[in-house]
Amino acid sequence: MTGGIRLAQGLGQGMVMTPRLQQAIKLLRLSGVELQALVERELESNPLLERAGRDDSDPPGGARFDDAPPVRRADGGLDIADGPGPALAGAKSLRCHLEEQIGLDVADPRERLICAWLIDSLDEAGYFAGDVGRIARRLGCSPARVEGALARLHACEPVGVGARSLRECLALQLAERGRLDAPMERLLDNLDLIARRDLDALAARCGIDEDGVRERVRRIRALNPRPGASFDTAPAQTVAPDVHARRTRRGWAVTLDPESAPQLAIDKRYGALARRGARSNSRGAEDRAWVRENLRSADWLLRALEQRAATILAVSRELVRAQREFLEKGVRCLRPLTLRDVAGRLDMHESTVSRVTSDKFMSTPRGVFGLKDFFSGAIPAAGGDGGHAAGSVRHRIRELIDAEPVPQVLSDDRIAVLLRESGIVIARRTIAKYRESLNIPSSVQRRRLKAARL
Repeated sequence: MTGGIRLAQGLGQGMVMTPRLQQAIKLLRLSGVELQALVERELESNPLLERAGRDDSDPPGGARFDDAPPVRRADGGLDIADGPGPALAGAKSLRCHLEEQIGLDVADPRERLICAWLIDSLDEAGYFAGDVGRIARRLGCSPARVEGALARLHACEPVGVGARSLRECLALQLAERGRLDAPMERLLDNLDLIARRDLDALAARCGIDEDGVRERVRRIRALNPRPGASFDTAPAQTVAPDVHARRTRRGWAVTLDPESAPQLAIDKRYGALARRGARSNSRGAEDRAWVRENLRSADWLLRALEQRAATILAVSRELVRAQREFLEKGVRCLRPLTLRDVAGRLDMHESTVSRVTSDKFMSTPRGVFGLKDFFSGAIPAAGGDGGHAAGSVRHRIRELIDAEPVPQVLSDDRIAVLLRESGIVIARRTIAKYRESLNIPSSVQRRRLKAARL
């Protein structure tokens, strides 16, 4: 018989994404701010929930059982939004705008760390108000490394951001437009004369006629002296760490921040009152069902919060264990680490580790870092023993080039040899790729530049 329809049965295994499981996954991904918003909504909507340690002399919120029950989702679940909560709504901030660009343009994880510190040091106008030396000491790197990261920030939009003075801000914008010639440089050195409109003095100092001065002053006045002001100017909120890591006599201690692990409880006394009210109420069956649903929802939330806290703590402890030398010695010692590495050591799925580390921050003696900052790609080590963080290798390449003798330069091949001698196995073409990502010219270009200076 051909061409007919056949029925067959088979057995298979698969995971069904129940509404509760989907909500638990979303709960794990929430940032601290989003979690707090969720908890506040649940405290308002579920009268059986309370903050742990609350004085329960009165029913929560003065609620009565015969009040109208709160509106809940049809599936009885929690209202967890897929996107940022109301506290995060609004125009894009300068910080978010810059972090997006750095994330796309900077491959070196250590350089991204430094850029993040620089971004946090910008004022509302977009000027760099920090101290290069202090940042270098805090991160355990050279001031030249911080200056290099600042130069990467100067290449971001809006042009002029990260400048340390009005002169530098204007110079960055003029250079980007190809207008920063020698007379313009001298004009920028005399901004006080521009403010006084002293054209005669400007013409004398710049070596050009008054028409040339007027034209250049017109270009300067068309620039933006406050490149960061066009973004959301609301006061920047200090990043609240989800985890704290500190060094003790016995090693590193990792603890959760109380705000990241809100303590809730089920108000058993109020629940008992609600049940007695349900039995004496003419709508007893309906009310008892409502009580049971609220109890189930509250119990699930408590267990989900406990699991979320335990997972964040486990992942954070593993990150500290793996990157201990980074925390103790600085960014140069950032080790290669991937989501798969952490997931394997904790017997978790990679997606779980990814959700845990998204929008979560750790406070350390070196400052506050995103959990994602602890990850870095790996470069093989000589002999096959472990590997080196890609960011660490980039840093070593920069150090070798910065230490070049004045009349000489190192070719990519020579750099590969020097790295191999120090135990880092890397191809010449990879060195070229890393060098280009650091905005370092080729050996031919560097030789020409040095010859021009001699």
